[in-house]
This record gives sequence, C-alpha cells and structure tokens, in this order.
Amino acid sequence: MLRVAVVGSGPSGCYTAQSLVQQDPEVCVDVLDRLPCPYGLVRYGVAPDHEKIKSLQNNLRTILEHDRVRFLGGVQAGPGGVPAARLRELYHAVVYCVGAATDRHLGIPGEDLPGSWSATQFVSWYSAHPDAVDAGFLRDARSAVVIGVGNVAVDVTRMLARGLAELSPTDMPQAALTTLAASRVTEIHMVGRRGPSQARFTTKELRELGTLPETDIAVDPAELTLDPGYTDPAALPAAQRRNVEVLRGWSGTPPSGAPRRIRPRFFLRPVELLAEQGHVGAVRFERTVPDGHGGVTGTGRFEDIEAQLVLRSVGYRGVPLEGLPFDADSGTVPNLAGRVLREDVVTPGEYVAGWIKRGPTGVIGTNRPCAKETATSLLEDASLLLTRTVPDDPLTALRAEGAAPVEWRGWQSIEQAEALLGASLGRGVVKLPDWQSLMSAAHGDVL
Repeated sequence: MLRVAVVGSGPSGCYTAQSLVQQDPEVCVDVLDRLPCPYGLVRYGVAPDHEKIKSLQNNLRTILEHDRVRFLGGVQAGPGGVPAARLRELYHAVVYCVGAATDRHLGIPGEDLPGSWSATQFVSWYSAHPDAVDAGFLRDARSAVVIGVGNVAVDVTRMLARGLAELSPTDMPQAALTTLAASRVTEIHMVGRRGPSQARFTTKELRELGTLPETDIAVDPAELTLDPGYTDPAALPAAQRRNVEVLRGWSGTPPSGAPRRIRPRFFLRPVELLAEQGHVGAVRFERTVPDGHGGVTGTGRFEDIEAQLVLRSVGYRGVPLEGLPFDADSGTVPNLAGRVLREDVVTPGEYVAGWIKRGPTGVIGTNRPCAKETATSLLEDASLLLTRTVPDDPLTALRAEGAAPVEWRGWQSIEQAEALLGASLGRGVVKLPDWQSLMSAAHGDVL
C-alpha cells in the first residue's frame, strides 16, 4: 500500500485524501491535524449563521470516514511535534494542506493599539477556536471600523449587528453569544480603499446586510459616483454589476431610525490609528480616487472615523513550514502542479495543496480541482515513492514518540459533548471553546 500523510483536515486536505483514494485503490491516507477537530476553516472560519455553508462538514465527514482514510487529530507536524523529516520516514509521501495561517498587516502607525485586532482573531473567538482568547473585543465599544471589503469583512460586520434571537440557534460558544448580545456597538463602518466594483465580497453576502433586523444601511452616493462602473454598470462583469446595483439601491433608501447602522464606505485608505487614553479612538483615512489603471491614488484629504474597535480584514498570508522552501513574496511553497520545488528541482515525496500551494484565493470549492491536481502528481510518482520502506502502520511509531492522536471515535465524542452542552443551555449544538474541554470530551470525560 502507498501510505500518504495529509497535513491539515480542512477542505484542501479532505479533497486531497478523497482524490487519492478515488484514483488508486492501493492508497491509504492519514489526515493529520494540530487540532482535535477536523474541517479547518469550515468549522472555524465560516460564520455561525451560515448553516448552509457549514453543512459542507457532512461532505467532508464522508471523506474522513472512508475505510482507507484515517483522521488523526491533536498531532502537530513540525516544531513542537513530529518533525517534517520524521514524517517523511513514516510515510511514502506527505502532502501539506495547511492554508494561510496568518494575516496581512496594514503597516501604518497605531496598528497595534489596544482595540485593534485582525478579523481572524475576532472570528476565532466567536467560532470557538481553542487558541482564541476572550480579549474583551467589545468592551466600551460604541463604534466599530472594519477595514476591508471582502467576505470576511462582511461576516464580522454582520456578527457585530446580529442580536441574541438570531445568534442563539447557531453553534456559537455561550460566552461569545452573551458578549455579542450585550454589545453597545451601534455604528459599524466597513471601509475599502477602492470602489464597490473592485470589492471582493460576493453579492449574496452583501445582500445579507440589508436583511438584518433593527439595522439601517447608509451608503454615501458621492462615494459610489467616484467608481468608474457607477455610470455604466452594464459594462462591468456580472458579479461586480450586481454589487454596484445593491449599493445604489441602498444609497437611495432613507434611514428608518433603527438602533444600529452599517456604513459601507469606499475610496478611503487607512493611514493611521489614533489613540485615545491609550486605546484606539479613531481611524484616519485618506480620500482616494481612481488612477485610471485599476488602482487608486491619494488626494491629500483626510477623514477621521471614530472607533473603539478596529477589525483589520485585508487578507491572509501563508507562513514558512519547517524543512520546506518558501516564497516570501507570494506566501506559498514553490511547487510544480503540487510537487514541492527546491531551487526549481522537484522533491519527490513532498507535496502541497490549497492556499499554501496557490495563495489565499478562491472559495471552498476551488480547493477541489487544486487538490486533484496535487493527488494526480503524487500518484504519477507512486512507482518511485514505493521504493522507500516505511512502517506498516505509522500510528504505532507516532505513539511511540509521544504523540496521542485523537482518532475518529474521539472526534465523535466531542460532537456528542457539544450536543449535550447545547441541550443543557436550551440551544442546538454549542461548540466547546477551549483545549481542556475538547480533550476531555475526546477521551470520553463527562462535562
């Protein structure tokens, strides 16, 4: 049997495992994950109120329950865990599907002031990621600025405007639910440095903002008219045209006097976060205008927007992996159709898929063809890979070296514990929010 380790159990890792076992009946795959829970960003990145997208977990579950696929959670690959070189000794091939693990920075003064956070930190908190901390995001906050106009920016904007009734049916951890329900944030600014026709959010996500109860949407028509696509939306691609049309509709709608207000803003570039008593108090933006080449240029005119909470949502970035080459410019591992390249030479036995392969682009479904390409490359190399001798069962060797993997049965115990927790709170499934409760549940301890 060809034994393959897939590092990462998000969509790219699961699709890689699926493609491998579908294409070759002589492949066994161990899917390793640092966390005791599978599914990656489907569990810890998709907004709690997006039940349809979260239901993709059911498809990924089918993959991980395949008789030639084994989930091994709680296994760190790299520093502090199983070294990359040791994985290569235990498996014929290793596929890294680790995503883009950090955030891009604004690179402006005041970015690290208290009250300024990456959107990922905020999402991890309300999604119950075990590494997240309750950092008092909403403490004393009345006005929030979300910097960025992608789907993650829309998600965090929507979460800030949601109330208890809409969030209670979700799997959001109880502490985050209580905090968001008690939020005093009434003004939420979602700000982009370019125009609506260049925003990264999808129309479906954008429209959701207009359905939130007790929330007005305030769009400045003057900012929309700066966009080259405003006067002739028919010339835009369909997705951008729909976005512009939605925003135009909102710009003509008078406010209803709702207690909360979302303000999509455009052509404003952040230049500094301003302090107030040692905490962020406002964001200074420079007005931009289109430069005629798809970008923007500054005008030298500035506007300060009050904010006690700033969430930066300007993109993800891959991080270097132990023992693998890394392209710092793209934040990816150099590769040829998924085969890792060292100084432009293929490294047999080492592969990548997902964001660490191609950068943080596309939607969940984009990972499927990406994973298939990598799996195909790996299987083309099979005759060479099988010349190496590896243990009959790598799990035995992993345990001998101190690893204590959470296998599928342990994950099912976590699911049962989360269902029991939700029932005790009068809700549906409620996520366990920390390492201790997850590992206790994985080992069958009653919460």
